Amino acid sequence: MTHLSPRIIFLMSLSPLLWASNAVLGRMSVGIVSPMTLNLFRWIFAALVLLPLGWRILKKQSPLWKHKTRFFLLGLFAVGGYNTLQYLSLQTSTPINVTLIAASMPIWMLLIGAVFYDVRPEWRQLVGAFISILGVMVVLSRGEISALLNIHLVVGDLFILFGTIIWGFYSWMLTKPGSSNERQWHWAEFLLAQVIFGLISSIAFSGVEAMTGTFHFQFNAWVLALLIYIAIGPSIIAFRCWGLGVQEAGPAVASFFSNLTPVFAAVMSAVLLGEMPQLFHALAFCLILLGILVSSKIKLR
Repeated sequence: MTHLSPRIIFLMSLSPLLWASNAVLGRMSVGIVSPMTLNLFRWIFAALVLLPLGWRILKKQSPLWKHKTRFFLLGLFAVGGYNTLQYLSLQTSTPINVTLIAASMPIWMLLIGAVFYDVRPEWRQLVGAFISILGVMVVLSRGEISALLNIHLVVGDLFILFGTIIWGFYSWMLTKPGSSNERQWHWAEFLLAQVIFGLISSIAFSGVEAMTGTFHFQFNAWVLALLIYIAIGPSIIAFRCWGLGVQEAGPAVASFFSNLTPVFAAVMSAVLLGEMPQLFHALAFCLILLGILVSSKIKLR
C-alpha cells in the first residue's frame, strides 16, 4: 500500500507544474529558437548550475564510470530524448493533441512495468488510469467532450507519443538502480551525471538541425531569461522532485501525477489569454486526484 504523504504530493505536483510552464514557453519559442537547439542550451545552462555542486562525480575514480551505459541511457531518455521530442512536437502539433497524447502516460507506465519488470497492474490501477485520463479530457475539451472528436493527428503527435513511452522507461529505470550505488550520491551528482551523458545526444540532435538547415537562434533578453528559467525550474528542480517522488511512491503512482501537467498547462494558457479558470477545471482536478487515490490502494497520511 502506498502512503501518500503531503511531501510526496508536493514533490509529485511541483514537477508537473514546472513542466507545464516549460511546454507553454516551448510553444512561445517556436520560430525564435529551433527545438533541438533550445533543448541543447537548456541543458548546457543546467550543467553549469549543477557543476559547482556535483563536480566530484566526474572525477576519474568516480563510481559513475562503472555504470556509464546506464547513465547514457538515462541521459538519452530524459535529457536528450523526451525533451527534444516535446519541443519538436510543439512545432507542428496543437497543444490539445500534445497534452492529450502525453496523458496516456499511466497506460504506458503500467504496460512497461508488466512487460519489462514483471510488475502486473492491479484492477485499481487500470480504473485509476481511466479516471485520471477522463479528467484530462474534461479540461482539454473545456467541458465539451465532443470537441475531442475534431482532433487530427500530425507528425508532432507521433513525436510526443514516442517521447511519452521513453519517459516511461526512464521512470522505471530510476527505481531499478541494479548494482549502481547512485542513491548514496548527492542529488546534484546524480542529476549532473544524467545531464552530462544527455548532452552527448543533445549535441548530436542539434548537429542534425545544423546539417539540415533548420537551425535558427534569435538571441535576445527574452531568450536568455527563457533559458535560465527552463534550466533551473523545469530541469533541475523538477527532475530532482520527480526522482525523489518516483523513488518513494513508485513509477506507476507517479505516472498519475504526470497527468497534472496538461491540466496546469491548460490553466496557464487560459491565464495568458485572459480567461479565468472555469468550473470544469475544478472537476478535472477532482477526477485526476480520484484516479491517483484509486490507482494503487493509496492511503493518505
